[in-house]
Amino acid sequence: MDISVVVPLYNEEESLPELCAWIDRVMKVNNFSYEVLLTDDGSRDHSWKVIEAIGAENNAIKGIRLRRNYGKSAALNVAFKKAQGDVVITMDADLQDSPDEIPALYNMITKDGFDLVSGWKKKRYDPITKTLPTKLFNWATRKMSGIYLHDFNCGLKAYKNIVVKNVEVHGEMHRYIPVIAKHSGFTKIGEKVVEHRSRKFGKSKFGLNRFINGFLDLLSIAFITKFSKRPMHLFGVIGATLFLFGFLIALKLAYDKVFLHVFKMTDRPIFYFGILAMILGTQFFLAGFLGELISQGQNDKTVYQIEKTIN
Repeated sequence: MDISVVVPLYNEEESLPELCAWIDRVMKVNNFSYEVLLTDDGSRDHSWKVIEAIGAENNAIKGIRLRRNYGKSAALNVAFKKAQGDVVITMDADLQDSPDEIPALYNMITKDGFDLVSGWKKKRYDPITKTLPTKLFNWATRKMSGIYLHDFNCGLKAYKNIVVKNVEVHGEMHRYIPVIAKHSGFTKIGEKVVEHRSRKFGKSKFGLNRFINGFLDLLSIAFITKFSKRPMHLFGVIGATLFLFGFLIALKLAYDKVFLHVFKMTDRPIFYFGILAMILGTQFFLAGFLGELISQGQNDKTVYQIEKTIN
């Protein structure tokens, strides 16, 4: 199979028929063998009934229905495990991503040799309340990861199949798939300017809390990519530094008491700083030690409950 198109969705009953028909036209014009994996992330409207109806007419349209709303990352992760195409292309279900971009993305993977190609919505039709935080996210992610993409959060991306089989996406980590892929050894990452269309149906499913979660996930991904297998290298260094700082303070106070006959140690603020530094240093060191034990024995993957599938 040439292409698997992965479409995570939540309450998108109105846009699905047009999106699937559009994808089908593009595939037939370019003679691609394909499948479309529509992952219903616990929709509360009639999205699943629409998927069943479309799937009954076209066997290339495949549906996965999650038992509840887990989030976009979970919907992608489940579909990635089932994708069969040599190239896996993700896009949103709201018709803001154009299926006409598929052939060019496919060629960048198969002919140009990229492991991953991320779309860049250079001209956007979103309000400034969405575009401004996005620019800040992209800047912070570039600095942290060393991957110089303009738009990490663009839903339109293309991957080699082997890439999606070797990344684990959870929480809100779908924004940082290029970072996860690079950490897994897939370093040839490209970018393509893609069309961004105005929303035709419904409204955005993401609120302001996604920006807070996004920054927290950026910190998480920074830790995971650098220290997940060696947490002692972070916590141990911090702990040892703090403990040494506190120990030096204690030595200085002991010297003052023995040789300079300064007896009122507890009246000096530095005494409490020294005690606090040694306690915190010990706790950080223990956190690193426990992290090492957990990382050695933790191989479990997150399991998402699938209620139904079609085709």
